[in-house]
Amino acid sequence: MTLNWQKARQLADSITAGWGQPGEPGGAIVLFDSDTVHSVSCGGLADLAQGTPFSGDTVVRFASVTKHIFAALVTGHCQQHIRLTDRLAQHLPQLSGENGQVTVGQALDMTAGLPDVRETLSLLGLSVYNATQAADLLAFLSEERSLSYPCGSEISYSNTGYRLVEEALKAKGILFADLLRQHINQPLDLNFTAPESWFDIVPGLVPGYWRQGQQWRLASAGLHLSASGCLTGSVNHLSRWLQHLLQQPDALASVATPRQLADGRLTGYGLGIAHSQSGSVQLVGHGGSHAGYKSYFLLDPQQKVGLALVANREDVASYDSALAVMNSLLGQADAVRGHALRPGLYVAEDDCDWLNVRADSIEWLGHSENVYHGENPGETVSLSGTFPLRLRQDGNAICGEIGLAARRFVPANADSASLDAVQGRWVLPAQRSQLVITGDRMVMGIGPAAMTASLISLGNGRLLATAQDGPWQKRFAMQVDGDSLRLALNRSRMVRWQR
Repeated sequence: MTLNWQKARQLADSITAGWGQPGEPGGAIVLFDSDTVHSVSCGGLADLAQGTPFSGDTVVRFASVTKHIFAALVTGHCQQHIRLTDRLAQHLPQLSGENGQVTVGQALDMTAGLPDVRETLSLLGLSVYNATQAADLLAFLSEERSLSYPCGSEISYSNTGYRLVEEALKAKGILFADLLRQHINQPLDLNFTAPESWFDIVPGLVPGYWRQGQQWRLASAGLHLSASGCLTGSVNHLSRWLQHLLQQPDALASVATPRQLADGRLTGYGLGIAHSQSGSVQLVGHGGSHAGYKSYFLLDPQQKVGLALVANREDVASYDSALAVMNSLLGQADAVRGHALRPGLYVAEDDCDWLNVRADSIEWLGHSENVYHGENPGETVSLSGTFPLRLRQDGNAICGEIGLAARRFVPANADSASLDAVQGRWVLPAQRSQLVITGDRMVMGIGPAAMTASLISLGNGRLLATAQDGPWQKRFAMQVDGDSLRLALNRSRMVRWQR
């Protein structure tokens, strides 16, 4: 296969130039093979207050790109301390519920069913801005013993497994920052850092930004940062690390090899590495998203080529951009978005999960995903290793799989009884939390910092709530059953309030 570096660079230049409007944040895209950096395309500003241009040396937050680096350390230099087959409770005995029976491997491969901490906090009324500490979050997870789904029955993205495996190592006196320095930074002459808080001082780190109306805003987040997404660094150093992985096929395979569900079916995810396709070419990579930061990398292990993308702006479609550039490099056609589903709002026949079908994307329990025509007539698929879906229209219903688990949805049928059933005050005594529903409005939280959500009926005791939390819109399901009110997001489905 002929590699078209010039065409790929031209597209990367075009994408980054689009970030270069006056007074706007920016980003960079690097193209490389295992030995050579072929191009560095940059656009926009690293710091809007200082007017500093974005470059390949600009330091940003990598977010979940961190995951494969942590997983590489776990499967490599930590094997004598922790094994993928170990139960989490072997290392964290305070995990005495279902979460303690999850294996280390399942915690890292997105099949565990561990509710995502950040999304769970949202369902308690805590904003993205609320600050939390590692010890408090571990205690919280020890109390929240349930899983979102039976371990190994589906794949669904969650950051919690990486947090817990990091805590397991920390309990042995092994710190992620020390592993990073000893086994990656020093041997490869890199400068990655692993801050535990958004408010830690990181040399050279530039702000992240999100757009509110016509203005750019500084982004921030209060959640304690973990090995699920704490790393900072430049795209140049990230590219050098990825070149190292391309030169070490066994190390790459240790994190990239697809994992399995409990029934033996392969997923499209390894350990911090997702699988995707560029035409007929198999790629591996991963993305990252923090408030105000986006990142993505893609590698073709066979031809030993790759791409790294970083940006300090919330509005970047990182996967779409990265895949388009790789398609140009590899001479593959871009997949055409679209589907054969009937647009509209659907709800599960016997559960609270909802599906919103749009022109060329779907949203399920608050997660949006671009969709494409599948190989089989009438089939709709995603290109995501962390959110695989395969759906088709079946009369008025939509059936198939999401996350490799069977789903069936029927058109939502709003009724007044569902709203009537949730009126009033609901509490979570263990978390000292309450929410109040009046009419079609829900308020959760304290005083002027309370989060408000609008409610619409999905019928039969199910509702769809929509709230704004900083740069992000939150859309979650509610299901009333007598004096119990369940709230559910894609990444957290076990929060139950009571009257």
